[in-house]
Amino acid sequence: MGETVFFSVVIPTYNRQPILEKCLRALEVQELSKSSSVTDYEIVLVDDGSTDGTLEWLAGHKEEFPHVRWFQQDHAGPAAARNLGVKQALGDTIIFIDSDLVVLKNFLQAHAEALVQGKEKLESDRFFTYGAVINTCNFDNPTSEPYKVTDFSAAFFATGNVAIPKHWLEKAGLFDTSFQLYGWEDLELGVRLKKLGLTLTKCPEAVGYHWHPAFKLEQIPRLIDQEIQRGRMGVLFYQKHPTWEVRMMIQMTWLHRLLWGILSLNGTLNERTMAPLLQWLINLGKPQLALEIARIFLNWYNVKGVYQAYAEMQQIS
Repeated sequence: MGETVFFSVVIPTYNRQPILEKCLRALEVQELSKSSSVTDYEIVLVDDGSTDGTLEWLAGHKEEFPHVRWFQQDHAGPAAARNLGVKQALGDTIIFIDSDLVVLKNFLQAHAEALVQGKEKLESDRFFTYGAVINTCNFDNPTSEPYKVTDFSAAFFATGNVAIPKHWLEKAGLFDTSFQLYGWEDLELGVRLKKLGLTLTKCPEAVGYHWHPAFKLEQIPRLIDQEIQRGRMGVLFYQKHPTWEVRMMIQMTWLHRLLWGILSLNGTLNERTMAPLLQWLINLGKPQLALEIARIFLNWYNVKGVYQAYAEMQQIS
């Protein structure tokens, strides 16, 4: 019979009901080959205190989602939600995706094949597979989006689309729930997995389309707030793992300070001064390009947030 896999797809969700519907429907129509190593799969959905009727909607449609088991918690963030999902999972292999990801029909099969081949090649299961994530703002047909250069990810362990043996997550100690704000909880777990000797195997055939609404100027205050939060959590990450590699990841180097300082003309190019250009691009139907340009000042906020949080941490200690 060879290797067999029982997948638990762990999905945290918070106020994402319309896109969650598409996410779950795509997982319910998975096509497994006759000789597939996948014995079965379940979808472990953890509702992180949604207030948009997610649970009521699920309760009313449960016959459409035979693979879904759902759990709920008070709003505590994705790290706590994923931990609860892993603890409740029945499978030997965990797949993490986000609730705004819509996968193709061969998604589970592709991860399974990569896991089986990887195990034969490495003669161990000390690795995880990382699928492709393509960003899209097409809600009606998310999987029609082509792959773009900006979809490339250099992350070692990111929870957008990853499959990993459950026992390694347990050995590493799951996600650190002190990452309460936006960012870094998955990459921090990645550092611990790396210390256990796990490696990354790319699995580009396992494709997920990450939907987010098209960029509009009204989103900017929230995006700036996210970058400041990410800066604060980055410093927490560095406190746990004070290495040069982590400094590079969280942009806490003179190099990043210089780069984003120069590119933003020391903050002169900001959400106010660049608004007309961004709006012009949005009106031209190029919201993605507008967002990439906005990243110049968003990164500047991030770098400033990192250094501010670091200075505060040093005052405390």
